[in-house]
Amino acid sequence: MSETNFRTETDADGIVLVTWDMPSRSMNVLTAEAITELGEILDRTTADEAVKGVVVTSGKNAFSGGADLTMLEGIGKLARQEAVKSGAEAAAKLVFDESRKLSQLYRRIETCGKPWAVAVNGVCLGGAFELALACHYRVASDDPKTRLGLPEVKVGLFPGAGGTQRIARMMPASDALQMLLKGDQLRTDRAKAMRLIDEVVPRDQMVEAAKTWIRNGGSAVKPWDQDGFKLPGGPVWSKGGFMTWPAANAIYRRETFGNYPGARAILKVVFEGLQLPMDRALTVESRYFAHILQSKEAAAMIRSLFVSMQELGKGARRPKDVPPSSIKKVGVVGAGFMGAGIAYVSALAGLEVVLVDRDQAAADKGKEHSHKLMTGQIMKGRAKTADRDALLARIEATPDYQKLGDCDLVIEAVFEDPKVKAEVIGKVEAVIDKDVIFGSNTSTLPISGLAASSERADQFIGIHFFSPVEKMLLVEIILGKETGDKALAVAMDYVRAIKKTPIVVNDTRGFYANRCVGAYLLEGHLMLDEGVPPAMIENTAKMAGMPVGPLSLTDEVAVDLALKILKAAEAQAGPDAINERQKELLVTLVEKEGRLGRKNGKGFYDYPEGGKKKLWPGLKDLQPVSRDADSIDVAELKHRFLATQALEAVRTVAEGVVTDVREADVGAIIGFGFAPFTGGPLSWIDGMGTKAFLALVKELEAKHGPRFAAPKLLEEMAAKDETFYGRFPPEAREKEAA
Repeated sequence: MSETNFRTETDADGIVLVTWDMPSRSMNVLTAEAITELGEILDRTTADEAVKGVVVTSGKNAFSGGADLTMLEGIGKLARQEAVKSGAEAAAKLVFDESRKLSQLYRRIETCGKPWAVAVNGVCLGGAFELALACHYRVASDDPKTRLGLPEVKVGLFPGAGGTQRIARMMPASDALQMLLKGDQLRTDRAKAMRLIDEVVPRDQMVEAAKTWIRNGGSAVKPWDQDGFKLPGGPVWSKGGFMTWPAANAIYRRETFGNYPGARAILKVVFEGLQLPMDRALTVESRYFAHILQSKEAAAMIRSLFVSMQELGKGARRPKDVPPSSIKKVGVVGAGFMGAGIAYVSALAGLEVVLVDRDQAAADKGKEHSHKLMTGQIMKGRAKTADRDALLARIEATPDYQKLGDCDLVIEAVFEDPKVKAEVIGKVEAVIDKDVIFGSNTSTLPISGLAASSERADQFIGIHFFSPVEKMLLVEIILGKETGDKALAVAMDYVRAIKKTPIVVNDTRGFYANRCVGAYLLEGHLMLDEGVPPAMIENTAKMAGMPVGPLSLTDEVAVDLALKILKAAEAQAGPDAINERQKELLVTLVEKEGRLGRKNGKGFYDYPEGGKKKLWPGLKDLQPVSRDADSIDVAELKHRFLATQALEAVRTVAEGVVTDVREADVGAIIGFGFAPFTGGPLSWIDGMGTKAFLALVKELEAKHGPRFAAPKLLEEMAAKDETFYGRFPPEAREKEAA
């Protein structure tokens, strides 16, 4: 038999070692070809009487990230073709048959009659972890990078290869649901405590430990296939079950507001599956999986949060003709909250950092931020003292600009004032080599304007981080009018090095993310001005899918900063650039009430020391009118929150600020939390259709004013019934770049 994705060798004891090592891939993934090949290995080892057992391991640094989700995308495309050809019933059967092949393979491994063990190092996630669960014994490496988990819920799916049923038979249902619904990656100590793995050993002892278990007579029968098996948490219809399921349903509704069909399906499939024998339970799981796979939410989330995010993370927008840059040392000017965060993530990635501020005390304070963050990791068991010491040794805090002389990249993160930034640009360019790229971490100021202070505008670029830097995955790379390809390539190489996802946008005030966020905050502020109860504003925003309400987000950003940005926009672009009602509200809060946001313990919310934040009761006194909550259309509020952001995204496409639809969607989700179940603002529009979206915003415009006016691009697309991914296909852009 030809072995492409797996290598097999049999030792003197008749134990077959199956090494998963896919050629031309940095990580193993479950493809249709890999699944077929593993099935052939199963058939051969099962039929060979000389084989006493099988051990599966990886020939790479990691075991596997799971299934290739583009394979699942392909099943969806086949189903749509089959629906046209043979009807909906035939299409549904195709999805069911194709999507359950992996589940059937794993069940065959589980019941083949010969013991299978797995030796895991590095990440083992999704369908790969479901393979491990199907094996009869699991050994994991004690390498701190080893992670195990079932994260499918994060892309709108759930484990469909037996994961829901095996997990729910290995631990109480309440624990299983928590694991499945959160999709967290587990460290080996936690996984062992949960009995998801059997043994933890050094990496070089994994395979031998697995073989030893087989030699010692390891059982080839799972507990749930033995007579008298009892569920760890008791039957569904028991006292324990009555304590689990009503609470689980309530928590699901509280956390998702019914927006995630995949999460709902987890509750259903575990509830129903635990009342059935394993084989029938797996069939139930497969039927739900096939249904969810065809949902618009799963399709959108797979595309944006897996396919597009991987493509962008690998540098899809990087200029192809610029050689890879070797960034070893980064200069960061400005040791405030943002600059300190940039220094931390750079040092965490192994880069040397020069952190500059006006004096030694300010620079040291910025470095202390890294000490604090690493100490937090140590307290959580995620790092060691030696890791903190090594990271801090990579950061040199200084007021001396001369120390930037040998940096490969310099990023300024000073006060948002053109004059201050111009002064810094001059000081930096006086000491760095002529070919070093200069990046500005500005959140609002146009890059082309800042580049006017530079003597080499082609090497000047915006590198916009989001707060807090260590947690936020997105970085906006902003091209000025004269920014060159080398600057873009270096910026992207740096962002990839620090394990962030870059999106590339053209220059404009607010760029992409902040324009959309600004529209979201404005809508919340205007609802307050209209008399909508503050709690209703916040809760309805979360019902629409946003992670936090607009009033809470304003507090986090800082109310005084929001006002400052508003005033700056008014000063530079005129009174028509802002909403006067919003300005009046923010002026009252900041200048009359002294409410600056979370940073001074009072904004739209009160922040009592040691207690939970609460909406400020005085907000009702700022409302010109008071409306009865029962008279307000909740669906309309939800539409306003999403439509205002989606419209702004459309405008950025129409203006050429955003030139890749993937970046609009991915940037919106990971940058400011646009309802993930939609796949992003442009996917949301595509999902309902441009005609329907145009009708929606016209209705909102008639009721709430010109901020909901549709740009000409949307009108044109609606007339032709076009989609954004149809009119602006990413594949076409990549071919053009190549």
